[in-house]
Amino acid sequence: MEKGRILTGYLLAMAGATLFSTKAIFIKLAYVERADPLLMLAWRMIFSLPFFLGVGAWALYAARRDGKDWPRAGMVIRALMVGLIGYYLAMVLDFEALLHITAQLERLALFTYPMFLLFIGALFFGSKLTPGQAIAAGVSYLGLAFVFLADFTEGGSNVPLGTALVLGSSISFAVYQLLATGLIKELGSVLFTSLALSAAAVTSFVHFGIASGGLDLGVSPYYLGLAAGTGVIATVIPSFFVNAGMARIGPQSTAMISTLSPLVTIYLAVLLLGERFTLIDGFGTALVVGGVGYHSWRDLRK
Repeated sequence: MEKGRILTGYLLAMAGATLFSTKAIFIKLAYVERADPLLMLAWRMIFSLPFFLGVGAWALYAARRDGKDWPRAGMVIRALMVGLIGYYLAMVLDFEALLHITAQLERLALFTYPMFLLFIGALFFGSKLTPGQAIAAGVSYLGLAFVFLADFTEGGSNVPLGTALVLGSSISFAVYQLLATGLIKELGSVLFTSLALSAAAVTSFVHFGIASGGLDLGVSPYYLGLAAGTGVIATVIPSFFVNAGMARIGPQSTAMISTLSPLVTIYLAVLLLGERFTLIDGFGTALVVGGVGYHSWRDLRK
């Protein structure tokens, strides 16, 4: 039974990482028609929110059916705040960053969140930072620097801004992961995901409403299809998959499986967006993935 649970956890984490990697592709294709991050984010969450609310209601019903108590109000409020502080902020920064940098650089920079998780955990959560972890982080950020310099040569002054934004998104997501772990154990992965991402969705609507004065319906069916893909294929399904996988195998193993994500994004970016992939990009990508993979492998051995 335990082996089956672990195998299921790996498969869920792998599927989630693969689906998450399609997000930047959907967004980049949509920006060809309307380069408006808040509009795309609002439509993404319009398609996502019904799933989060429905699955959350089902989780509460299943808990009551099995004779379990309602979740404590304090836990629910904390889950909503984690979604607001971590996931929502990460989304806004990430969508804005994709205006300025390639999908490949975005995914690699966002992929460094396990390294930020190490540093933030050591500074504020009492975790220990070992020499091996520091080396892994240094290798990853060296690789990111190579990709950054290669893109800067072609992309110009917008690349530093975009990279800074997506690194901010990576930090926000690392905080989200650190704060989520205890809440997932208390609420369960399904209910926590529903609460956290519902809070992020509602905040997205409020933000867009204040910034634009209302939802712009003047978009094409093609744009709506891309927004639906971003909301369902690249958000709803992988969110539940990754959190369910993390509940079974832990955050370290989940992070190791996520090394698939940038590789899938790079393949799709070259195939569908026509982005270049040079030898320097390949070297930098190998360092980023290798650094994160080495760190995750060390934790998994422990």
